[in-house]
Amino acid sequence: MIELENMAYSYGGGELLSEISLKLSPGSFHFLTGPSGSGKTTFLKLCYGALSPTSGDVRLFGQDVRAMDRDDHAMARRRIGVVHQDCQFLDHLPIADNVMLPLTVSGKDSIEHVADLKELMGWVGLGKRAGALPPTLSGGERQRAALARAVIMSPEVVLADEPTGNVDWEMSQRLLQLLIELNKMGKTIMIATHDLNLIRAAKGQVQARVLRIANRKLQLAGADL
Repeated sequence: MIELENMAYSYGGGELLSEISLKLSPGSFHFLTGPSGSGKTTFLKLCYGALSPTSGDVRLFGQDVRAMDRDDHAMARRRIGVVHQDCQFLDHLPIADNVMLPLTVSGKDSIEHVADLKELMGWVGLGKRAGALPPTLSGGERQRAALARAVIMSPEVVLADEPTGNVDWEMSQRLLQLLIELNKMGKTIMIATHDLNLIRAAKGQVQARVLRIANRKLQLAGADL
C-alpha cells in the first residue's frame, strides 16, 4: 500500500531522514514515536505524497510518487485519510459540513452519503454537535471531527499526527479506541505520538508495531504489541 525504500529527505541543507525502508501492509497498525523535531510529521507527509523524497523511493499503491501527476495524487489521497495535528476547519461552516468537505469536493455528496455522514458523526460521538460551528468545539470534539473528516471517504489507510496531543487522558483513550475500531474494520493505521502511555494502553487490544525515529533513522522500538 505504502512502501518506502532506502528513502532520505533533506530540509534546509541538512538531512532530516536517512536510509528509511518500510512497508505498510493492509490491515497493519503502527505507532510512530520520536522526540520533537525528529521528523515524525515530515515522515507522515512523505507517506501520503505531500512531500517527495530527496533520494530513494516512495510508492503509493504501487506508484512512484515522483511519477504521479496531479490526478494520480488526488486518487491516492482518496485512499489515505490524514488527521492533521492542527485540525484546521472552515469556521463559518457547521462541523458536519466540514466533515463532509472531502465528499463535496469529489462530487460525492449524494443523499446516500449524507446518511453515511449522520452515522459517522454518531460513531465519533458528535451526533448532537453536527450543527455546531468549529470555534465552539472543545479540543476533544475537534480531534474527533478531524478523524471523522479523515475517514468520510472510507480510505484504506489512516495516518494520524499526534491526534491526542491536545486532549486529556479520557479523550485520548476514546480516540485510540476509534482508531483501533477502524483497524478491526481492515484499515491500515499509523499514529505518530510522543505519548508512551497511549502506546501502553493499546497493548492487548491490537497487534501493533512501534517504530521510532532516532538519529534520522527509523528503528523498531522493542517488541510488537
